[in-house]
Amino acid sequence: MKTVIHRAEKRGHANHGWLNAKHSFSFASWYNPDLVHFGALRVLNDDEVAQGMGFGKHPHENMEIITLVQEGALEHQDSMGHTSVMRANDVQVMSAGKGVFHSEVNHSKEEAVKLFQIWVFPDRDNVEPRYEQKSFSVEGRKNQWQEIIKPSSQTEGDAIFIYQDAWFSLSDLDAGKEIIYGNHKANNVLYLFVIEGDVALNGEKLNRRDAIGISEYDTIQIKASSNARLLAMDVPQINLQ
Repeated sequence: MKTVIHRAEKRGHANHGWLNAKHSFSFASWYNPDLVHFGALRVLNDDEVAQGMGFGKHPHENMEIITLVQEGALEHQDSMGHTSVMRANDVQVMSAGKGVFHSEVNHSKEEAVKLFQIWVFPDRDNVEPRYEQKSFSVEGRKNQWQEIIKPSSQTEGDAIFIYQDAWFSLSDLDAGKEIIYGNHKANNVLYLFVIEGDVALNGEKLNRRDAIGISEYDTIQIKASSNARLLAMDVPQINLQ
């Protein structure tokens, strides 16, 4: 097993007033040549958007975009005709494919919205753009893995599919509890992100917003030092040209 630790305080940071963003990988004006991507995982942004503010209409293409709201409400509109509001425990997927415009705006005039936006390189280009949003129960991830993202080839389960051999799972671990994660596909790599709390893995202590990239593994064991929430992103290993 090979590992690389990404500490929360080493992330890129951009505060635009209306947007306070932390970047796990190079994004916009923040560039770190050692943190461009991890396998097919290209972007992991930890965003806080002020009341009534947001990202105006803008384009994307050939990217799988996953949004997870942590607090507050996020209003989505896109060129496919979708309008929706996301809240905590909702998962949104947009396959940008051959091109789509969308906006993401804080639905509230009173409180900030906190969210993660994640980009994954697709396994095919120029698909017809698509959008899906689904709510997942808190109980479904209590001291176990709750699959929220799956490959388009996987027909079983309630997870939302993307065009990539990737699996995303959430878990809420009670302090002192242990959980095992097993690799979904040979040669896939795992990016484990600690949303909240503290955990121990492979002799390393990971705190809130820390992450660990893992390759060449079969299973890993994680123990919660305090109540913790984890996001496991199991993606193909790819090399950018």
